[in-house]
Amino acid sequence: MNLFEAIASWPMITSFDLAGFTLLMFFIILSAIEAHRPRKKLPKSNLKNSYRVNITLLLFNSLVLSLLSVSSLLVVAEHFSGAGILSGMSDSLIKAALSLIVLDLVFYLWHKACHDFDVLWLFHKVHHSEPYLNASTAYRVHILEILAATLIKALSIVIFGFDKASVLAYELLMMLFVMFHHANIAFSREKDLGYLFITPYLHRVHHSTVRAEHDRNYGAVFSIWDRLFGTLIELEPKQIGLNSQPPLTFFKLLKFGVTSEPKANPVGDIPEAMPMIAEAAYFRAEKRGFEPGNEMLDWLEAEREVVRNAYAGNAIKKRFRFDIGTLLKLSLKNNGAMQS
Repeated sequence: MNLFEAIASWPMITSFDLAGFTLLMFFIILSAIEAHRPRKKLPKSNLKNSYRVNITLLLFNSLVLSLLSVSSLLVVAEHFSGAGILSGMSDSLIKAALSLIVLDLVFYLWHKACHDFDVLWLFHKVHHSEPYLNASTAYRVHILEILAATLIKALSIVIFGFDKASVLAYELLMMLFVMFHHANIAFSREKDLGYLFITPYLHRVHHSTVRAEHDRNYGAVFSIWDRLFGTLIELEPKQIGLNSQPPLTFFKLLKFGVTSEPKANPVGDIPEAMPMIAEAAYFRAEKRGFEPGNEMLDWLEAEREVVRNAYAGNAIKKRFRFDIGTLLKLSLKNNGAMQS
């Protein structure tokens, strides 16, 4: 009997107890490290408020659904593990390993969707409202996000046929990593570890106030998905949280999660964006001989290119020089072409 089969054979209450105890001990260890050797010294009053609000949110979510969501996923897994894409695999260890990898990919895609679609960002922004990252930030999640994520995970279980031991193992592993990469800690060889796993250094930029930065590094456990899909960025953010959003109380967080507030245009978050776009649009127009009628297309294509590339890899090292003459020159060239 392998480890995963052994876990699956334990009584459910024992599995939950073990998972809960593991998470609690890991949280205590991370909190102790934060208190004695923090990466960055945070204001005590603000940090205390952060812990109080996040723990209250955890207790509220646990009472309402979060613990139930895990048990419901296990029930789904128990019924559908015999069907699905992975059901035909005879080697239980390989199936378990693939299950963990695919579940992490599902989380990556879900997390990215929460940033790409306003309807999902509506409640996901609660997590990003934390201005002081710490281990408790892992539990700063709106109840609606938990509900939606549970449905997505349940659907993936039906499609792939994950068994309940793999589901429980991944949920535990994911929460350990989520606490870890939100913790206010730093350690040697952290960047080396980041080649495979999401570390605090990689995840901090995901909480940047700059949209072009926090729309990156979506992984929970493995960093390979961000590397594979081109969403990885290695950069130290200047500020954490949401722009113009003060620390919120528990009740205000619940309300904040259902308050419509679409994400800002990413161009506005890049100080160099407008000059860079104008320069790029000018060169596009110049390349086609300033043929009239394509000015808007040139601008939109330049905008997409700047937003896509501005924060790819490391922070921008080369700045574009720009003055009002660039736009005037573009305008005069286009007007002259139209008159001729």
